[in-house]
Amino acid sequence: MTTESGKRVRLGRIVGLYGVQGWVKLESWTEPRIQIFRYQPWLLSAPGVEKEIGGINGRAQGKGLVAYLPGIEDREQAAALIGCEITVARDQLPAPAGDEFYWTDLEGLEVVTLENEVLGRISHLFATGANDVMVVRNDERERLIPYVRGPYVHSIDLSAGRVVVDWDPEF
Repeated sequence: MTTESGKRVRLGRIVGLYGVQGWVKLESWTEPRIQIFRYQPWLLSAPGVEKEIGGINGRAQGKGLVAYLPGIEDREQAAALIGCEITVARDQLPAPAGDEFYWTDLEGLEVVTLENEVLGRISHLFATGANDVMVVRNDERERLIPYVRGPYVHSIDLSAGRVVVDWDPEF
């Protein structure tokens, strides 16, 4: 995938209710978590639900985040949004610094070895305590390749849609 202007980026989801006046609890995948409120408007989406909302008011509450969504006035309306993913337009995010990349920009890229053997495409990435991991899939298998620049990831070319890795194809 490239960074086309229509691309949406998942930033979190609505996970519960807070109070009786339409506030919701959020799970944020931004770093830091509170950063999710910087990017608006949100597109909330789930099966049967798609709603764009701007002017969101949110804050940290205990160990989580809560938000007031304009137009959502009571607990019943808020309950209908539980499970909705929160996405924003990709172009709302600031440009990554230097040789950094957003995970969403890496998803879908072809992964090849130093010998130009195709391993598959990046399905998604996930964080571990030590480093991030690329999940690379092809028709036959799935590989978990550490996203560590230098030892494993040698180059990333978004315009060519390719990531070159130092990885044994048999592993």
